Amino acid sequence: MSSAPNTANVDKGAAATGASLVRDVSLPALVLHREALEHNIRWMQAFVSNSGAELAPHGKTSMTPALFRRQLDAGAWGITLASATQTRAAYAYGVRRVLMANQLVGTPNMALIADLLADPDFDFYCMVDHPDNVADLGAYFASRGVRLNVMIEYGVVGGRCGCRSEQEVLDLAQAIAAQPALALTGIEGYEGVIHGDHAISGIRAFAGSLVRLAVQLQDSGAFAIAKPIITASGSAWYDLIAEEFEAQNAAGRFLSVLRPGSYVAHDHGIYKEAQCCVLDRRSDLHEGLRPALEVWAHVQSLPEPGFAVIALGKRDVAYDAGLPVPLLRYKAGVLPATGDDVGACKVTAVMDQHAFMTVAPGVELRVGDIISFGTSHPCLTFDKWRVGCLVDEQLNVIETMETCF
Repeated sequence: MSSAPNTANVDKGAAATGASLVRDVSLPALVLHREALEHNIRWMQAFVSNSGAELAPHGKTSMTPALFRRQLDAGAWGITLASATQTRAAYAYGVRRVLMANQLVGTPNMALIADLLADPDFDFYCMVDHPDNVADLGAYFASRGVRLNVMIEYGVVGGRCGCRSEQEVLDLAQAIAAQPALALTGIEGYEGVIHGDHAISGIRAFAGSLVRLAVQLQDSGAFAIAKPIITASGSAWYDLIAEEFEAQNAAGRFLSVLRPGSYVAHDHGIYKEAQCCVLDRRSDLHEGLRPALEVWAHVQSLPEPGFAVIALGKRDVAYDAGLPVPLLRYKAGVLPATGDDVGACKVTAVMDQHAFMTVAPGVELRVGDIISFGTSHPCLTFDKWRVGCLVDEQLNVIETMETCF
């Protein structure tokens, strides 16, 4: 069972008057750095636009409406989401175009979407990969008198969802055509499940196959719109997808949509490594994304020499793709950070609400000290919080950002 998100750790009135992270905020706290956040939003929007594509950032990463609004204001085509309930939450905060990169399964979930589609300004797309789902969607939306936009998901053997062969895609298009309540509007894939020593060539081949299928479907008249959508891209290989779409002139015939999500906060772990690979592949990119997300916590106990217990744990920070990384140490109420190299310390284990950290030689900690931690895989840090603190360069809270998981 997943743990409940943390409640607000900062009073909204105090945030409006410039609450200080080192003095006024109850810790642990989810912290977002404004400068890095704004840089990341601009950077990815520019990258995607310069690639001739549109951006639909995956909102499941943060489920933070204030970030959705910033991404849309910066030029995002829409927001990608993973479920009907996420879609309903985003709609409640003003999002009017959603690409649900998942199958819409189950009558209650279909009902949620059908209710939203009563708004003529709401533009919605979901995935299908099996005739059973096509039949269920067709029957339900026909009963509601609503036409649903669907896209065929194309996958890989051993991967996640998606048709496993090109022939399955073509057969599914025929099944969709037999359902008057469904409109085939594009094709979608997810390359993030392709791994191994030949991942790059495999991803390029997958993207090429995706475009060829889209062309074949378009030539056969399978699509219900003149310029269908072709979309792929997670947060690690978006450059390869963009290059393949460009190389095959996908934008000339289709609306090419990339949908990375973790870029908005970035991290100090798996996506930092992935970004280094992007920069190695693309010599024209002189600067990449910046880590914008941290979790701040107190030193809680120093029970043994060389060992500290930190007041954060599995209920506060992701631990699936690497343990939190100590960054800087602050004395309570004091700026700037101390000169001690707390980065040489190491978190070795996390429990529900405790982290075990080895203390590097020469680092003199005191109970009550504050340590900022970097994370790996921001999706599973965001979902542990109801509120995050957006801070300026002086570490004053300038906005509290609510999540809607």
